[in-house]
Amino acid sequence: MKHKRELVFVCTGSDCKKAGAKAIRKHLKEDLKSGPLKGQCKLIQTKCMDLCKSAPVVIVGDHFCKKTDAEKVATILKKSLSNKLA
Repeated sequence: MKHKRELVFVCTGSDCKKAGAKAIRKHLKEDLKSGPLKGQCKLIQTKCMDLCKSAPVVIVGDHFCKKTDAEKVATILKKSLSNKLA
């Protein structure tokens, strides 16, 4: 049986926090509590990933989201989940 849950890593290093990672994490946390993403993902906070020049950094499955925002991450996450289900 294939595991359908998507792992989402959010960097919480100082540069990423300054660039908006905290807001991204908060937005994703809200999305994961209700709606179509509920139970489909696991949100994991990480320490610095050493990609500070690309802050904020979020990893969705195998995809690195650099200099991103919550909407872009949500779009990539939905696309990734739809590919897993197909």
